[in-house]
Formats: sequence, structure tokens, C-alpha cells
Amino acid sequence: MHELPSLADEIVEILRSRIPGFSTFLSGGHREKIRWEIERAVLSALDDGFPAADGGHGSDGQTARPPGGAVRSPAASSPHHPTGAAAPGTGPGRGGLDGLDGLDGFQAGGLGRDLARHELFAALTFDPPVSEELSARLARRAGWPLPEQVRAVVLPEPHEVGLPEEVTGDVLHGHTRDQQVLLIPDPAPDPELRPALLTALRGHHAAVGHTVLLREAAASVRWARRLLDLAPAQSGPDAAVFFVDDHLSTLLLLQDETLLRALGTRWLHPLAGLTPRQSERLEVTLLAWLEGGGAPEAAKALKVHPQTVHYRLRQLEKLFGCALRDPRSRLELELTLHSRRLMAQMRNLRCRTGRRTRAAGAAFRQLGVGREARVNGR
Repeated sequence: MHELPSLADEIVEILRSRIPGFSTFLSGGHREKIRWEIERAVLSALDDGFPAADGGHGSDGQTARPPGGAVRSPAASSPHHPTGAAAPGTGPGRGGLDGLDGLDGFQAGGLGRDLARHELFAALTFDPPVSEELSARLARRAGWPLPEQVRAVVLPEPHEVGLPEEVTGDVLHGHTRDQQVLLIPDPAPDPELRPALLTALRGHHAAVGHTVLLREAAASVRWARRLLDLAPAQSGPDAAVFFVDDHLSTLLLLQDETLLRALGTRWLHPLAGLTPRQSERLEVTLLAWLEGGGAPEAAKALKVHPQTVHYRLRQLEKLFGCALRDPRSRLELELTLHSRRLMAQMRNLRCRTGRRTRAAGAAFRQLGVGREARVNGR
């Protein structure tokens, strides 16, 4: 049922065009909930027509439904799933497995398999994870053997992407909000998998998550989505594929910008009385000194005379005092300065979305202190 999200979007647009005031309701943040409720209604309607496993009739000769009721769509509202879905089989008034009792043998051709895989995807990407027993039942229905590990690939919108099955295996497809997600089972080592993904995803803006245990699949999806949000959107030949493994420290430091600003306020307040140019020079020097471990290394990185670094370090000593000799304070200062550099980098990225892919990709490399020294006029 890969066409289900686009069908739901089409229905939403029809409602918007025909019902006065519906657009205002959509702009209030309800679009996703409405779309997923429509998906649930469509799946429920399709489910009404499914025959039972015994040929469509129960023991009393009446047309049968799957035991436990309709196959549940992952569209039931919950804030814990990236799609806004409730954990499969855990709707109001139902235990985690109540709606699945007896469904292991239920199939309805290709449609039943698609529905089962749709439900399995929702279960595996649910946070917190559903029980292993529930995952196993859904996997049997979907015909998708549960792997030990998975790796997510996220694209900003649905695309026909053909991944080489000999490398990626039987990929599980799904959606989180408006984004397409592929779960690669038991992914091959990066040196083998990365070239195959780069070839298959050429021309697509995409992010590849890190390899995780199956019960942590939601984390691989979440960080790939976060990287996609940070990366400059490109299309056509300029589109780029980004890998979470290449940007772990960036993602870690940028997961909450409000905390980073609070960190800056706490540790960099001694610089508040300086001019922006003076403050920037001292910040760059302090970071180079913390990274390099000494004045000579900082001078080499900044491409300035060692005496210039010594002069600035004396200024920093007066401003920060004993904090520069305390290991914990030095660590927090280095984290603060790194995060400020990354936030400035992100601001620059948002202003340069028209640049070519190589510029976008290069922007994710941490800026070198030599580059920052040139910004300072050195």
C-alpha cells in the first residue's frame, strides 16, 4: 500500500477545496492527524472486505472478520510515534496482543501482506519499543524475518528508490509524517553498503541513519530525520546523501539549541564587556588552545605569531581566572565554543541553500580554526 499516503493527501485536498473553513482547520496543526485518520479509515474499509483464512466464512456460515477485529492501522493518535501512531494492537481498551490473537495465519494476498508490513513498520519504529512478542507476531504476518540490527534511510518525500537487494536485503518501507523511511535489515558493513546506497540514492536528498539493534530502530529513524532537517535541501543532480555516522558529534551538540545558548551564557559571560571583534578573537584563540593543548599548537593552527597567542592567553587568564586550570571547566568551555561554532555554521547554511552540493556537503565539516582566523582578519 505504498500509494496510501498519497491517496490520503488527495482526500485531504478534496475536503479542503469543498468544505468552507477547512483550510483554517488544517493550518491549526491538525493536517497530520486528519491524514492519518483518513488512512485508518481506508485501511478499515479495505479490511471489511477481507475473507477469513478459511475462505471467508466462520464456523456459523457467516462472513468472518479476522479474530480480534479489524487489522489496526498505525494511525491511531499518539505523541510517542514519529508518525503520530499508536503502538499496533494497543488501542483504547485493548491489550497489546488482544487484537492480534489468531492472526498469525491471516493473509489476504498481496494486499494483506502490504497491510501487515505497514503495521510492522509502525511497531518497529514506535518509541518506546513494543514487546518482542508483538513484533514477532507482526513479522510472521508480514513475512519479514526479524533481523538483529537495522539501519534507516529517510527521504523528505515519497520516491521510487530501488535499493540493490543483494546488498540491502528485503527493505521494509514506511512513512513518518511526510517522509519516506526505509529500514535495511542486518545492514552490511559501511565500506560495502555506502557505495551501494550512494548509487541507488543518486539524485535524491536523503539521510542514512546509524546501525542499531532492532529494538532501537526508532533512534536510527530519529537521527536520520534530524540530519535531514539540518542538511540544506537540494534536488536533481545537486542532491546529496548524508550519513549520521559522519556527523555524530554535530548531532549530539545540536540536539537542543536552547541548552547550548544557556551553556554560552553561563561560561562566556566574562567576554560580555568586549566588542564583538575582540570577543570573537579571544573565543577562537581559547578554542585553538583547548584543542591543541598549548600556545605553540594554537599559534600554528591560527597561523599567527606565538607571542600573539601568549598575549591573548594572558587576557583570557584575567577574564576566566582559575576556570582555565580546572579540567571540568575546560571541558565545558570547549563544548560551549564548539557548539557556538556549529550554530554559526548552521545559520550560514540556511543562507546558502542555493549553493551546489559540494558546498553543502563541505559545510557539515567542522570549521577549522585556520578558517576562523581568516574571518578575524589574521
